[in-house]
Amino acid sequence: QVQLVESGGGLVHAGDSRRLSCAASGRTFSRYAMAWFRQAPGKERTFVAEISWSGGSTYYADSVKGRFTISRDNVKNTVYLQMDSLKPEDTGVYYCAAVNTTFTGAFPPEYVNYWGKGTLDTVSS
Repeated sequence: QVQLVESGGGLVHAGDSRRLSCAASGRTFSRYAMAWFRQAPGKERTFVAEISWSGGSTYYADSVKGRFTISRDNVKNTVYLQMDSLKPEDTGVYYCAAVNTTFTGAFPPEYVNYWGKGTLDTVSS
């Protein structure tokens, strides 16, 4: 079992930066690839970024590539999402996800093993 708790969301202006954190509980955290998804108002939940269990591989959705950085600390059992040059279209609820896979790439929400409850991040224009 892995329990995930996100934090760091809030209201920012376009062009600002924000770092989201996801604290995980459970001894097996380091065995899971970790990902961030987001869900904009009235839209489906979509993949944002993934990091492998070791932290050696990352993958990003095209919409955030070059602006967002995913990282993890397996000692602190925490995964981060650094978001720079934020745009209003980045607004949404951001969910942390644990995935039992060695695949690094975009994948649908159905592949996720554990979800956090999400944190809302709103980017004003």
